[in-house]
Amino acid sequence: MRSGKLSFQNVQTGLNKVFTLDPLTSVKDLVIVGDGPAAEEIFRYCEDQTVRGYRFRGIFNDEPINGLLGSRRVGDVESMKAYVIQNRIDIVYCALPGTRKQDVTDLMEFCERNTIRFRIIPSGESFIPVVKVSELEFHGAVPVSKLRKEPMDQGINRRVKRAFDIVFSTLVIALVFTWLFPLLALFIKLSSKGPVFFKQMRLGRDNKAFVCWKFRSMRTNVEADVKQATKNDPRVTAVGRFLRKSNLDELPQFLNVLSGQMSVVGPRPHPLRLNDQYRDIIDKYMVRHFVRPGITGWAQVNGMRGETRTPELMERRVELDVWYLENWSFFLDLRIVVKTVTNMFGKDENAY
Repeated sequence: MRSGKLSFQNVQTGLNKVFTLDPLTSVKDLVIVGDGPAAEEIFRYCEDQTVRGYRFRGIFNDEPINGLLGSRRVGDVESMKAYVIQNRIDIVYCALPGTRKQDVTDLMEFCERNTIRFRIIPSGESFIPVVKVSELEFHGAVPVSKLRKEPMDQGINRRVKRAFDIVFSTLVIALVFTWLFPLLALFIKLSSKGPVFFKQMRLGRDNKAFVCWKFRSMRTNVEADVKQATKNDPRVTAVGRFLRKSNLDELPQFLNVLSGQMSVVGPRPHPLRLNDQYRDIIDKYMVRHFVRPGITGWAQVNGMRGETRTPELMERRVELDVWYLENWSFFLDLRIVVKTVTNMFGKDENAY
């Protein structure tokens, strides 16, 4: 089990970021796969209107390109995969013709597995839709198909959510954490030897790793990073069982929220081992990382809290997380927070 003490420097570092809101237009790096007039138009759109936050990094095509984009060709279609991973590309625009349906599908699945947004743009008269899309937007005169609706793509929505995170977390820490922390810390220390806090690396938005804080609920053990808590788990202390059932073990994560690593509501961050286990076998698993992870989430208030014993259970959790990402609203967050609080006083068979 990784452990650590909550030092003044830790808290100060987090609080220094308290009033940092997401910018309305953060810069997104993009590449284009394929050639044609639409690809040139997307390039002009990015170059002429950089205020929109797009930065063109190159084009990939199996054949040499004539004209405007000729000097910006980086490599062939297959080489794109290594490039976007190494250079942390945010968006891939696909301008391949519909006759290359298998290549388009392959690129789409690759991007989904690696938390890269995938867009489809027309490529001449041969273009036909090859994958299911849910939203259409225009970049200049070019229609661009998105795989899903994402309300938090809009800067104003990100600001509203971040403002709520800051206000809510500040109130919880000031009104609850300050007096409850000493009591819980004492009980944890009396229950078993070890630190008050449990720290574990998790993946946040856009696959950025961070240290997730929790109150320690288990005896110190070497399996903490590789084995989920199970029902009647002998590693869990008596105090730990209470903390888990009441969700109080998650209380220190409000510091993660203030520092911008997490949100009050969002997909729960999984241990790195689970990400490695499921990212290639569950469709859309890594899509969860398009948004900040949360202390609570839509999946948790719909019965998918705690251990995921089978791939089917994890798949259901992922479906709920992706639904949340596609249907986010401020009032949905409020609904989830209220439901989480009421669940704390009820019986949850998955809380152990």
